[in-house]
Amino acid sequence: MRVVIVGGGIAGLAAAHALAGRADVTVLEAADRVGGKLRTTPLAGLDLEEGAESFLARVPEGLRLARQVGLGHDIVHPGTTSASLWINGRLRPIPPNTLLGVPTDALGLIRSRVLSPWGLVRAAADLVLPRAATPADPTVGDYVGARVGRQVVDRLVDPLLGGVYAGRADALSLRATVPQLVPILAEDRSLLLGAHRVRARTGPAAAAASSPVFASIRGGLGGFAARVAEASGAIVRTGVLARRLTPVDGGWRVDYDETGPDDAAEPGAVAVGPRGRGSLDADAVILAVPAGAARELLGPVAPRAAAPLAGVPYASIGLVTLVYRDIDLPPGSGFLVPARERVTIKAATYLTSKWPHVGGGGPLRVIRASVGRAGADADLRRSDTELTGVVAAEIAHATGLSARPVASRVSRWGGALPQYLPGHLERVAMLRRALPAGVAVAGAGYDGVGIPACIRSGEAAAAAVLRPETDAVGAATRPASEED
Repeated sequence: MRVVIVGGGIAGLAAAHALAGRADVTVLEAADRVGGKLRTTPLAGLDLEEGAESFLARVPEGLRLARQVGLGHDIVHPGTTSASLWINGRLRPIPPNTLLGVPTDALGLIRSRVLSPWGLVRAAADLVLPRAATPADPTVGDYVGARVGRQVVDRLVDPLLGGVYAGRADALSLRATVPQLVPILAEDRSLLLGAHRVRARTGPAAAAASSPVFASIRGGLGGFAARVAEASGAIVRTGVLARRLTPVDGGWRVDYDETGPDDAAEPGAVAVGPRGRGSLDADAVILAVPAGAARELLGPVAPRAAAPLAGVPYASIGLVTLVYRDIDLPPGSGFLVPARERVTIKAATYLTSKWPHVGGGGPLRVIRASVGRAGADADLRRSDTELTGVVAAEIAHATGLSARPVASRVSRWGGALPQYLPGHLERVAMLRRALPAGVAVAGAGYDGVGIPACIRSGEAAAAAVLRPETDAVGAATRPASEED
């Protein structure tokens, strides 16, 4: 069986790895490297992530794939995950025992001083408010705000969602982004009591296992992606842009443009060759690309499948990495910033505190800040120099650091994060029902933005093209809200 995978991010690479030994696979990647948003490059002598920095360790896919490709001994876990919130110009600890920002520990919430006295009273009103009618798929902000008030949304839920999706709680689908809250919609009148019940049911088992929440790979996630590509045995062609999908007898033809040097001859190799145009015939095609690119390829051959993809917009973000010498970072792993604080940064990570292996015990300390929110990308239009200066000043204000960075870098990710608007799960189901035989989709635009979710999505797409006689069409088995 011949399979062409369009897209060499972690979803496409996971699909290629799942097909190893069962199909002849060619991966077409438009960029000059594989990995998509997994990119590790040097700065000031340190190997630092330009995209995702970690993946969830309490779901199996990321850890399992790392071990399968021989990186089990390179798995690392955070030195600290204690984070704060920037509220009214001051850092305050994130309350303990929250469920995606919904408090379940009243005493911990009071001690954190994240909410005002009125905010605490309004949150407690949830315990006596009657059950309210809700849409089939409400936004997170509408549902949570109606039950426990706007302060919980603005100061707790929104910053957490902003860190994952760069979106606002008032726009994102509850069912697609925080499925942990979905059972509460039907089973509980009170959100607080329902969140406490859900957390009590899932929390103790995780705590008993003493399992870390997050993991990463020593040497960087970019190397993880490259290792998956190598282990897949696929022919990986970088600098190759798929431009047309055409049905042919018994399968599909993918026409492409070579946008840069490329031509891989050996399985598992990423090689180079001349520019030009070409085509590949295959029995099946997996589109492991963002929704917009998939829509362009599917439009001429499967317009009913392409149509729902118009409802998946994307947000652009930027990551500003600052390197300091001989300083003491504040305690904890970093902080989140609610959108209502009206500052440029939406989150900051004390990278060398959270991941001690990154600094290697040397004198350098690294802080990485993210900027950019859905519908608000004015800050991303600043020059690198201006954006770095603004971010460094805001971090100094928040943390009290007086030192100046000795090195910096701005990494821009245009159209990086899909926005799961209400009805997202139904749109993806419509897409997959309308896909023609031999075509599957995979990636963050459909099944979850975290690395494990993308791996799961890619593996499900591989299973779908191997079993075309079944109803499987590349859908991941469960939605997930995952922070990278």
